[in-house]
Amino acid sequence: MSVVIVNPGGRKKVYQSLGNDLTAIEPPLWTRLIAGYLMDRKVETSIIDTEALELDNLECVQQIISKKPVLVIIVVYGHQPSASTQSMIAARALGESLRTAEFAGKTLVVGGHVAALPERTVIEEPFDFTCAGEGPETALQLLHVLQDNKPLESVAGLVWKDEFEQVKRNANPPLISDLDSQLHGNVWHMLPMEKYRAHNWQCFGELNKRMPYASIYTTLGCPYKCVFCCINAPFNESKYRCRSPQVVVDEIDLLVTKYGVKTFKIIDEMFVLKKSHYLKICSLLAEKPYAHELNIWAYARVDTIKQETLSLMRNAGIRWLALGIESADDKVRDGANKSLDEESITTIVREIQKADINVIGNFIFGLPHDSVFTMTKTLELAKQLNCEFANFYSAMAYPGSQLYTNALENNIELPKDWSGYSQHSYDCAPLATEFETSSTVLKFRDDAFHDYFSSADYLEMIAEKFGEETKIHIIEMSKTRLKRQINE
Repeated sequence: MSVVIVNPGGRKKVYQSLGNDLTAIEPPLWTRLIAGYLMDRKVETSIIDTEALELDNLECVQQIISKKPVLVIIVVYGHQPSASTQSMIAARALGESLRTAEFAGKTLVVGGHVAALPERTVIEEPFDFTCAGEGPETALQLLHVLQDNKPLESVAGLVWKDEFEQVKRNANPPLISDLDSQLHGNVWHMLPMEKYRAHNWQCFGELNKRMPYASIYTTLGCPYKCVFCCINAPFNESKYRCRSPQVVVDEIDLLVTKYGVKTFKIIDEMFVLKKSHYLKICSLLAEKPYAHELNIWAYARVDTIKQETLSLMRNAGIRWLALGIESADDKVRDGANKSLDEESITTIVREIQKADINVIGNFIFGLPHDSVFTMTKTLELAKQLNCEFANFYSAMAYPGSQLYTNALENNIELPKDWSGYSQHSYDCAPLATEFETSSTVLKFRDDAFHDYFSSADYLEMIAEKFGEETKIHIIEMSKTRLKRQINE
């Protein structure tokens, strides 16, 4: 048996010109996890990371065909869980190219978007099979069935069309519980490690240190149920699974010593949550002789940050924490299942900064109860907090999220194509709110970005903290205005 696992990329379509230099190029997590799972079970496995290698579809198809695989697995994930849907554009193009080339093997597509819409995907997209779960066990069982010419009904989590074009769906396999031995993803030697780079902001003050770079995971899933999030779509439940802290640190040790990586992203949707987990990782990392050289960023919630833990996190090399602040308005924020108050948000941000950890504030415009008035409050809060970096999102009804379910139930218009779910694409089409149109939300978001990053207070803080070179870099960055179809 042989299989090729592909990360289809699509950075240009998703990010427009921002993808040329500013965005990260990450080692694809689920590509690694599935590859490791199959290789441990004696499956001949290859990886093609088209994004890192900058391969077009023709070049990728040529590589695939030369390997003569029984199965091609196309993995649809992005830099963060909600980025899965926008990656469908590149996945679709690759699937169409394989069909045009009359590829003799079969295709299976997996990922968050696919798990949220497995039947629709197998009907509308150019793939033989889709996966309704997380992927590794479905891929393994499918390979055995294809090799032995057995019924597809035995493959857990598989969705396909029978000879009568009727969609069939099998029950998902149980979630993999032993992450350390079964979802280790230790296939770094199969990846073009010299191609990966960090986001520009992670290396403010050290813009020449964006490479080498790696992203790792320590947990899967999230126990929270924010209405805009689709992270649990592949898992079908709000479950939080952890790797062993020692295994995580051993992986970081490998990446530091073998590949020279000092700049890391922890992919977890919620790293700062379970104290016995993340504090043990931090304790082990802080003991490493290279700990002071590490530049790690991770996700947290305002209500999971504990002031007494921040010093240890900084000693472990965590230099950035990303906080989901979302909105300044209580009603809007509560509607997103984020019951926080502005005073608590400000206090926690300042405590993090006092510990010499930078803050990325994540804000959303266009949540269901948003208006220009409440969005303005959110922008003012962002400027008051003056975080070292800020992400401004427009609310999207990502498949697998509660917002998507609500939109379908209420006949709310959704993007016409999957690329419309990208925050930075030309055809980006966010949700309308109770009070504002989609175009109003998007224009507010884009204007807010430029307002924030050109403000005198922000640029002064950046120059003082990271130097004049970084300030000039941000000024140049903010000169790029995204082209938007919805506003033309």
